[in-house]
Formats: sequence, structure tokens, C-alpha cells
Amino acid sequence: TLRKPISQSSMADWASKNLNMHTQGIFRRRISISNMLSWNGGSIKKPMLITSNRTIKKEACEMFKLVQSYMGDRQTRMDRNHVALVTVTKCWSMQGLRDELYIQLIRQTTDNMCYRSLAWGWELMAISLAFFSPSPKFQSYLEGYIYRHLDSDEKIAQHIKELVDLKNKKITKSRKKRKQNTEDEGLPISTYAKYCYRKLHKVAVTGGKKGLRKPTLEEVTHARNAILTPSLFGSSLEEIMLRQQDMYPGNKLPWVQTQLSQQVLALGGEQTEGIFRIPGDIDEVNALKLQVDQWRIPNSLSDPNIPASLLKLWYRELEEPVIPQQFYKECISNYENPDAAVAVVQLLPELNRLVLCYLIHFLQIFAQPLNVGRTKMDVNNLAMVMAPNCLRCQSDDPRIIFENTRKEMSFLRMLIVHLDTSFIKGLV
Repeated sequence: TLRKPISQSSMADWASKNLNMHTQGIFRRRISISNMLSWNGGSIKKPMLITSNRTIKKEACEMFKLVQSYMGDRQTRMDRNHVALVTVTKCWSMQGLRDELYIQLIRQTTDNMCYRSLAWGWELMAISLAFFSPSPKFQSYLEGYIYRHLDSDEKIAQHIKELVDLKNKKITKSRKKRKQNTEDEGLPISTYAKYCYRKLHKVAVTGGKKGLRKPTLEEVTHARNAILTPSLFGSSLEEIMLRQQDMYPGNKLPWVQTQLSQQVLALGGEQTEGIFRIPGDIDEVNALKLQVDQWRIPNSLSDPNIPASLLKLWYRELEEPVIPQQFYKECISNYENPDAAVAVVQLLPELNRLVLCYLIHFLQIFAQPLNVGRTKMDVNNLAMVMAPNCLRCQSDDPRIIFENTRKEMSFLRMLIVHLDTSFIKGLV
């Protein structure tokens, strides 16, 4: 979890210690922090952040041009999709560039007179957060910046108007062309900020895109679309059900849950040794995730570990766990009492109860002795690998986490052994 957003004075203090102060003019006068963090139409000669890495120093200046190109402030032959792909690939491959990209985006979305450019800068930030997180030391700074824009649309519109009025007397032809682009284009900035805020919280925990395969154009497009169309991964159960209302209005369970579960069984998962314990190829899991988010299940799947890994990921990434946080203490208090454990399930909100019962029914198939002989995954092993995806301990104390992990596993084991899920058969 992230700390509370730091104050503006703390952000200014952080900037004074970490910004690589630029100079200008023949006397090489230092540029003020406020100018360093305001929109710039020119290029930069050195990185925004202090670094001793020569490669980072060179790449940072080139990346600033890419940021300007994506935002429409610099001409380029590449379309914006490819500009975004090159940008996120550089940062995904080179960890030292990530904070540099985020500070460049903060700069280019501050005192920006063109609303379209401003919106595209926020869009690139949202796309980037789908692939990698900032460093822990920069995390609070970025969160503080995003937080200040969660409800700032009127202030931004007024600020742009004031900036334009201020520059009106000095406007050149090129500036006139820029001024004409100040009309509202794209989404409200608060929409981007709210998405980025949630995404930052999530990526700080998950760490972003994993695997060896570099980001693809399809993933970049998907990351952009997710701003308006919530992903089936990382959303709340209510959001997921609302999203599937048009396509599957009669379904009482999330389509993604039932489809992935059925795929695991269709590919013989209940006869596969180490199912749920042995991870599927991460790049193939990522590829399947993209397709599932477009309501497609490919026919080419052959390894049950791929949908099994993605199913675990779906449970783990839910905005709120299947068993909501307010029931957590009750679960770990009744980890040895079968009747009390079953009683907790009956107290859950209807949607959570159905989703949990479907999961338990699914795991009960694997817990059958005949299948355990093949999978080597008995009820204890199943509870061990699935409990972290259903219950989330909020403590930061390692001792409490360790102790509660055992109780979480035991609670889920009680449900697999004792919960009657016969009513779930045939439910979708």
C-alpha cells in the first residue's frame, strides 16, 4: 500500500534534492525549479533527474523528444501508437529510465496551454503505468502529483485561459497555431488522474508487466483503451458484472471466472501434475490475458497451466478480494471451526458468495482422491496456493502476516472440505 500523498512543500523539497538542475543562456544561469517543472517546447540537453549512468543520460534526452511527439508538441513520422510503444519499451527494458519518464510527463503536463497536448500527456502516463511502476523513492512524489488532479478540471481550464491571456501580447505565428488548440479535446483530466491513481496503487504491488517478451503494439492499445473501458483484471466484481451486462445479461457469475475455469478442465487440468502450483509460461499467460479482456478464448490452448495461472491472477488482482476485507478477521478467527467457516460464507454479499462458492466447487473437483493421485495437489496444497488469492492480510508486521497465512490456508481448507456447493452446478 502507498503512503498518504506528500504535501506540496515536501514535493518541492524532494525536487530540490533530486532534480538535475538545467542552465540557460551564455552565462549558464540555473533554471528555477518551477521552470524546470513547467511545459517546455524545446529539447533538453541532460536528464531531468540526477544520474551518473551514461546510457541513461543519452536516452533521457531522446525520450523527451518521444514524449513531445506523443503529446503533439513535436513533429514525427511515427504514429502515436508506435511512439508510445518505443517509449514504454525503453523504460520497461531499462529500469533507470522509468522515473525520468514520469518526471518528464509531470513537467509537460504542468502549465501546458494546449488542452489536447495536456490530455495526451496524461494518456501516456496512464499507458506507462500499465507496464512499470516508478521507483519506491519516486512513488510518493508521483502519487502526490496525480492526487492534486483528481478533481481539478475547472482549475485546469481556468489556468489554461490565464496562461493564454498572459501570452496573448507576445504570441508569434507558431504560438497562434498553438493557441488555436486550447479548446477542449479528449477526456477531462480528472478522468485520467483517477485512472492513474488507481493504476499506480496496483502497479506498486504487482510491479507491472512480467516476462521476457517486450511490450507489443496490441498491449499498448489495450492499455489506452483500459482508461475508458475497465479491464476484467484489477476491477471490482460489481464493475465486471456491469461490463458484461450487454453481452451476457443472464449470467450470475463473471464470464472470465467461468470461462477460465472451464478451460482448465477442458485441457485436463484435473489430471495434470502440479496444477495451480506450476506456473504457465508468463508470456503466454500475458497473451491470453489480452484476448480474455476482449471476450475471446483462443482454440489453440494446449497447456492447462496457462488458463490456471491466469485464473489465479484474476482472483489475486480483483480490486477487493472475493472475501471482502470486513470479513477477514472473522475468517481467521474461525479457521479451525467448520460450521463457523461455512457460516461466514452465508454472510457475504450475494455476488461475492456466488463467486466464492463457484471457486470452492471448482477446487472440490481437484480435491477428489482420484484426481489428487495424478495432480499431487491434495486439499492442503490447493488451500495453500489459492488462499492468498481470496484473502488479503492488511498488516505490515511480518510476524502477523506469517501467522495469518497459516490461518488463511486452514480457513480455505475448511471450505473445500465442508462447504456444500452442489447448488452451483450449471450456474453461469
